[in-house]
Amino acid sequence: MNEKTEQLRDIFTDVTDGEETVTESQEDTRGSLERDERTTAERLENIVAQMRDRYEFETPLSDDDLITVAKAFYEDESDDEIAADIGVDADEIFEARLSLHLIDEADADEVDLAAIRDREEDNATLADEYNVSEAKIRRYRRVAMAQDESRAANDRYRDEFDSILADADLSERMATDVREDGLEDATEGMETDVEF
Repeated sequence: MNEKTEQLRDIFTDVTDGEETVTESQEDTRGSLERDERTTAERLENIVAQMRDRYEFETPLSDDDLITVAKAFYEDESDDEIAADIGVDADEIFEARLSLHLIDEADADEVDLAAIRDREEDNATLADEYNVSEAKIRRYRRVAMAQDESRAANDRYRDEFDSILADADLSERMATDVREDGLEDATEGMETDVEF
């Protein structure tokens, strides 16, 4: 240690009342993708309650059913599969899903929603133009309305569902990958064709 460094160390020691360091000790903590202290169920209940209050959507489904719809949507279940699980019609699941701003790309894959969003023609005219049924046009208009509603809220609710349900899936996949990688490292180079 040179003379200048020694002087600085002495000054530091005087200023800090003799302590050798001013840094705080670090703890080894386990990381988590989940930062919210509430459980997943509590967070989902909160989102559904907020949306029901804000949009006043009417559905025969309970909040628990709506949470089931959201979870199943993130597990890539179809409306028919979800409807069979809950015991309702698939159209009710479709409506509930859109009320929750859970829109699938396949919901309007046959038509450009931007093109029909502001069209004033009736459903029959648009059905002829796009060569689909009027029921499909009504469905597409409902999807467009749900998209508009979601965008007006800056996709806030969809983002919250993503952070809870998509991140939970990601956490599980990452944990599985870590376990598998650890096992691969531990068994690397081991003889696997062993007879007892």
